[in-house]
Amino acid sequence: SSRSWTQASRRVLSWQLSHTLDAAFCIEALAEALERYNAPLVFNSDQGAEFTGEGFTSVLRDHDVEISMDGRGRWLDNVFIERLWRSVKHDDVYLKAYENLAEARRELGAYFDFYNHRRRHQGLGDRTPGEVYSSTLRPQQAAARRAVAHLRALLSLSYPRVVATLESFLSH
Repeated sequence: SSRSWTQASRRVLSWQLSHTLDAAFCIEALAEALERYNAPLVFNSDQGAEFTGEGFTSVLRDHDVEISMDGRGRWLDNVFIERLWRSVKHDDVYLKAYENLAEARRELGAYFDFYNHRRRHQGLGDRTPGEVYSSTLRPQQAAARRAVAHLRALLSLSYPRVVATLESFLSH
């Protein structure tokens, strides 16, 4: 399984499941996260082949993301993701022993929804990853709305489609 998430909130932004060691599913998860959310300033991962390959790193470079790799054998460098995998395995995978890939995909989807929106974390002030992630977006969205209001005033009625496009973008 591959995942993209924000460490500050611990929210899983995207995930994919594969039964092969091919890096393509990791690139798909990364591309999905970058399409749905703003690119991070830094992307940290371990030094697994799926994360160090040209296909994966070129996607990050294309989005001007700084690449940070953990030291070999240094699980502590990425302790939050190690903790996530422990939770996924012990709270879901081991308990359910999925029968097939389709069931695993469905059950993991439900687990990540639970993890993001209902599982409270002591380290996040007893909030969910989704709550923390959303709280970091509000100041950015407010600034963007102010910018749109300013643009609307500047553009007036001359370019209503530009304003509608900006508002549509901000509502997603």
